[in-house]
Amino acid sequence: MNGPETAAGIAAAVAAGRLTAAASVESALARIAAIDPGVNAFTDVTAARARARAAEIDAQCAAGRAPGPLAGVPFAVKNLFDVEGLPTRAGSKINREREPAARDGALVRRLEEAGAILVGALNMGEYAYDFTGENVHDGPSRNPHDRERMTGGSSGGSGAAVAAGLVPLTLGSDTNGSIRVPSAFCGTFGLKPTFGRLSRAGSFPFVASFDHLGPLARSVADLGLAYDAMQGADPDDPWQAPRPVEPVAGGLAQGASGLRIAVAGGYFARGGEPDCFAAVRLAAEALGATRSVEIPEAARARAAAFIITAAEAAGLHLERLRERPADYDPAVRDRLIAGTTIPAAWVHRAQRFRSWYAKRVLTLFDEVDVILAPCTPCRALRIGQATMELDGVTVPARPNIGVFTQPISFIGLPVVAVPVRVGGGLPLAVQVIAAPWRENLALRVAGALEAAGVAVAPVAA
Repeated sequence: MNGPETAAGIAAAVAAGRLTAAASVESALARIAAIDPGVNAFTDVTAARARARAAEIDAQCAAGRAPGPLAGVPFAVKNLFDVEGLPTRAGSKINREREPAARDGALVRRLEEAGAILVGALNMGEYAYDFTGENVHDGPSRNPHDRERMTGGSSGGSGAAVAAGLVPLTLGSDTNGSIRVPSAFCGTFGLKPTFGRLSRAGSFPFVASFDHLGPLARSVADLGLAYDAMQGADPDDPWQAPRPVEPVAGGLAQGASGLRIAVAGGYFARGGEPDCFAAVRLAAEALGATRSVEIPEAARARAAAFIITAAEAAGLHLERLRERPADYDPAVRDRLIAGTTIPAAWVHRAQRFRSWYAKRVLTLFDEVDVILAPCTPCRALRIGQATMELDGVTVPARPNIGVFTQPISFIGLPVVAVPVRVGGGLPLAVQVIAAPWRENLALRVAGALEAAGVAVAPVAA
């Protein structure tokens, strides 16, 4: 897929003089105005800024200067990213009273340095504590494939904006699954990089020891272009791990040749709708993957992730909870208050287990390069749906949407969420999981699935 609807296609057309950045931006703004009222992906549209930046890009092209690998590509960001001139609301009522950001977040700056053009900020679950894409202050983002369905969260606006064709590229955050779940429900590609790979400076935190930032797009090539543009050390992010820049876009053509690929069994082969596992089988067959591996103690990893998430998030919000409890989404507030009651000994045990689990899981990558697993246990649920059925048992919907994503982000592994169409109906996705710092391998496998026609970002009706 490399038409004008993709970031790669737009950038190539602008660089070749077949399209102006101004025309690209105006087209995006027109789509947002026409379609977004029914999707509710955007909370802010930065039209004046976008037009000014487009004029700069076109002037560079007219002067014969290279405009960058993402020249003229409209993009938008989850509203927990700092955008100069806007308060960083993070999906909340309280934060929109903050002073406007003095400068853009690090990843926003890097994309614009590569020629991309910011057109707005996107809806999200309050303070990112959400798997649904619903927001009591701004309304729910709506799934472009069925507007009565959830987008998934918390990066719901990020998934919806790409799936609806409003912009070809968005940024989201993923703590326990918040890029991968919207990618699955909305049918987009999404990249959760290794923990510490991309700077988080200039973004509002949720759980500092789990938070990741990354792109969502309609093609693997677009993920690669965005990821390459955002790499690099940033002294403003004390959590970032020092790693050399390792471009991936140029290596996607290698595909999955020579890679050892396995399917996650056990925990990742039960507790979901049959089509979720059928999507994994379809991907495995396309890749010739016949091996299965067991990720040990995944259920315990998910439980430990819940404990650490609740405790860290509660600590971050304690003063706001004391001063303005009525201004929170009640569901978020109650989880945060519960987090304040978790004994320190539980958190300590969860962190000790996390170290053990990381070592055990990493030994799997001595024998395989990539592991395939389902992304969600179901297709997109109805907006407002409070429960769902898994293995014949009725369970709360909100926490269990992330049943397959949490054990992976718990130890910061890189993952590409790959949309796989199975049985018609709403989208599903497969997680392509690699060892730390091997985003290139996960993207190569995702690219191979896309080339085989197994992975496709469906066009919303």
